[in-house]
Amino acid sequence: MCGILAIFGCIDNSQAKRSRIIELSRRLRHRGPDWSGLHSHEDCYLAHQRLAIVDPTSGDQPLYNEDKTIVVAVNGEIYNHKALRGQLKSHQFRTESDCEVIAHLYEEHGENFIDMLDGMFSFVLLDTRDKSFIAARDAVGITPLYMGWGLDGSIWFSSEMKALSDDCERFVSFLPGHIYSSKNGGLRRWYNPPWFSENIPSTPYDHLVLRKAFEKAVVKRLMTDVPFGVLLSGGLDSSLVAAVANRYLADTEAGRQWGSQLHTFCVGLKGSPDLKAAREVADYLGTRHHEFHFTVQEGIDALEEVIYHVETYDVTTIRASTPMFLMSRKIKSLGVKMVLSGEGSDEIFGGYLYFHKAPNKEEFHQETCRKIKALHLYDCLRANKSTSAWGVEARVPFLDKEFINIAMNIDPEWKMIQPDLGRIEKWVLRNAFDDDQNPYLPKHILYRQKEQFSDGVGYSWIDGLKDHANSQVSDSMLTNASFVYPHNTPTTKEGYYYRTIFERFFLKAAARETVPGGPSVACSTAKAVEWDAAWSNNLDPSGRAALGVHEAAYEVKET
Repeated sequence: MCGILAIFGCIDNSQAKRSRIIELSRRLRHRGPDWSGLHSHEDCYLAHQRLAIVDPTSGDQPLYNEDKTIVVAVNGEIYNHKALRGQLKSHQFRTESDCEVIAHLYEEHGENFIDMLDGMFSFVLLDTRDKSFIAARDAVGITPLYMGWGLDGSIWFSSEMKALSDDCERFVSFLPGHIYSSKNGGLRRWYNPPWFSENIPSTPYDHLVLRKAFEKAVVKRLMTDVPFGVLLSGGLDSSLVAAVANRYLADTEAGRQWGSQLHTFCVGLKGSPDLKAAREVADYLGTRHHEFHFTVQEGIDALEEVIYHVETYDVTTIRASTPMFLMSRKIKSLGVKMVLSGEGSDEIFGGYLYFHKAPNKEEFHQETCRKIKALHLYDCLRANKSTSAWGVEARVPFLDKEFINIAMNIDPEWKMIQPDLGRIEKWVLRNAFDDDQNPYLPKHILYRQKEQFSDGVGYSWIDGLKDHANSQVSDSMLTNASFVYPHNTPTTKEGYYYRTIFERFFLKAAARETVPGGPSVACSTAKAVEWDAAWSNNLDPSGRAALGVHEAAYEVKET
């Protein structure tokens, strides 16, 4: 991942302003420690902090077209850049960077090229010929982007909120799948897949089509010129990513360059469910496995840093971000810059345990649509920012555009949890990779119950967080929470504790408004809480709040 900061329409274009922009851009240097770049044109500035993964020697940014009239700063990866270059034969490329195609595509197609990009990206592009500019974000918001406004009429864009929070009067999270155009003066959605309307699809399930689409999604993400690996929790999703990467690695350029033995990484409290399962998967696949331990106290000590980097006070995001943040530091110390991760599967296939209570296929499908649309506020934000805090890039094959379209076009009746038919959560995915002739994983791993990352690292992690918050937040503080925090009022001491830390770093109302709120059980949306009346008394984002479903569920609270 890289860090971008762009400002358009500054009244002040003095050396002092340039120095201020450099200072703000430095707040993003953890995202891109390898090089810094800044392009200024009259009252416009594009700053970039680079994490070099593809073409480390010549791909520094900002990037340009042939005569440097088009300037672009990009955070992300364009997996189909070679195919796009083949369509741009009349253009001369300066680098081997995958992101350079954006400048030339703009020359050819104007603003109507975004859907041609296959990848994860946020970018800002300046056309110096008329001082127009565009900004765009990938389909589901794998990469972060914020948009802000200054009192002088300037418009700002940044990979993280911390570069905007002091100098912008207001700022918001840039919507995924959207483009901002200075010519049109606003946002419009460029990503318009069939599932976005939430209409119920009717395509029959084909396990081979689903399997091949996922294999393709994993293999294309092995595009790298630096050492890499896979985050392996031992759950279904990360295990499938590791199994597919391991199966095809030797035939890729990355495998020829870095060796055909895959590196895998896991983190947890000693004796946690994930450590045991991940070790078993790694042994089965024959990967070079790296196991990292942390203690509850080490996690608590890291909370302030985690909240500063992840820029949220959402409880489940912080619970899961902390072990991922600690693991990313260890991974970077090994010289690894890029990892594949399993985010997105639970949203697409209804993998969270509360989906057991979905009343019908219509509500099941609509909830998966809502979950995908909100990923940029939760798991995408966590996976990106907790790894980028240490200069590591996380790639997520389940959120491949083509794979999402295929998976979300399946008749949701096939995704429904139906114990009488032997179908547990994510059965369609498990079945797609259940190959007796050439197995991907051991059967009991393939059919392991869903375990949320913050639970799987060790149940005592969440219990320890709650105990710590209870010691820091008094009953009277929580009673009066609605007066202190009228927006998204915390309802638990843990939530209150995280909110106090967040507000120390991000003082403006605009910052707290970027964080979602509302009731949730086991990571559900507020709408899905209605599926079971008992859940309203046990609102907690942990999977163990799925009463009667999780094997280690919490005790039922009496009303």
